[in-house]
Amino acid sequence: MPWPAIRSGRPTLAPDPSPASSIAAVPALEVSDLRAGYGRITGIDGINLTVAQGELVALLGANGAGKSTFLRAVSGMIRPWSGQVLLNGKDVTDRRSDQLVRAGMAHVPEGRRILPSLTVEENLRLGAFARRRSGDPDADLDGVLTRFGALRERSNQKAGTLSGGEQQMLAIGRALMARPKILLLDEPSLGLSPLLVGEVFALIRDLASEGLTILLVEQNVKQGLGCADRGYLLSTGSVVMTGSAQELLADPAVIDSYLGGRSPEA
Repeated sequence: MPWPAIRSGRPTLAPDPSPASSIAAVPALEVSDLRAGYGRITGIDGINLTVAQGELVALLGANGAGKSTFLRAVSGMIRPWSGQVLLNGKDVTDRRSDQLVRAGMAHVPEGRRILPSLTVEENLRLGAFARRRSGDPDADLDGVLTRFGALRERSNQKAGTLSGGEQQMLAIGRALMARPKILLLDEPSLGLSPLLVGEVFALIRDLASEGLTILLVEQNVKQGLGCADRGYLLSTGSVVMTGSAQELLADPAVIDSYLGGRSPEA
């Protein structure tokens, strides 16, 4: 189902008097010199990152590089030590997670974090709880269940009984119920079989092709860059390389360090 169909029921807005070019020039997400961590331990140190409207950007790196810490700081799960986060041009650096959901940001955390004792439908409806944007939650629920056919068949089933792939679909569907302007995905392939990884990344590509802005955190560099427009490589809390997905996939250092010394086309 096309992404706009999930937004059914949204009222028609008056035309914006500002030029379209100026709107497009404002990034969906702009992060400047962001530092954050836990206690005295630095997790990320001075990260600069930009995601344009409608862009799919991958944040990549080995385990412990600081990728998840970055997403937590951006989405309000932990408070940044310093730096700035702009969401559609507005400073949201110190906002709580629920405030960021209302502002149009949805975060699918590592490990999915569904509520196993609730049904599939109850988990999905929770995704619409904090949102402020207009629309009919029932219509949005139907749109999500149409997109994820397996979830419709199990809508009254306890979420904890789903397979790992189905739970990941549920976590993404719950985020879509918030009607996000930007979707943050943290390690969506974690713990999944190669077949299910392929299905999850096919879904991510579909959402991106429908115009949803996505920031993807992924340890699997080949998979992440395979669906991204641009990428950032993180190491020990800092960005060490950035470029288009094609540039990074062809870079000898990336091939040696992250792709086992073999080009993806080899």
